[in-house]
Amino acid sequence: MINDPIADMLTRIRNAMMAGHATVVMPSSNIKVEIARILKEEGFLESYEDVEGEKISQRVLRVKIKYAGERRSRRPVITGLVRVSKPGRRVYTRRNEIPWVLSGLGISIMSTPKGVMTGQRARQLNVGGEILCKVW
Repeated sequence: MINDPIADMLTRIRNAMMAGHATVVMPSSNIKVEIARILKEEGFLESYEDVEGEKISQRVLRVKIKYAGERRSRRPVITGLVRVSKPGRRVYTRRNEIPWVLSGLGISIMSTPKGVMTGQRARQLNVGGEILCKVW
């Protein structure tokens, strides 16, 4: 049983990057698909797909990690993934207090009343919410 599925997703991506894997497979959920969509739109992931599992009837999320550089000197585009709001300690922010990640080089992913979005998009829409994670 997984208590924090978002932290599990981020850890799987982080571990796959450290091992140099091209793809990661994990159990799927709507919030994980939204996080993968945002990471792809922001250029941190190459692609993602939400498919039915081959062996079991549960949906799986297949994420393709984006690397920069040639074959020998390739490095993952993502240099850091941090889970901010956890089940034991939720972190909420007001619309005018949304944090910047590395002075705008990274993104914060938020869950707002208008859906899951980046911190920059939440500033544009003038909404606050729960900070799920930070990526740079």
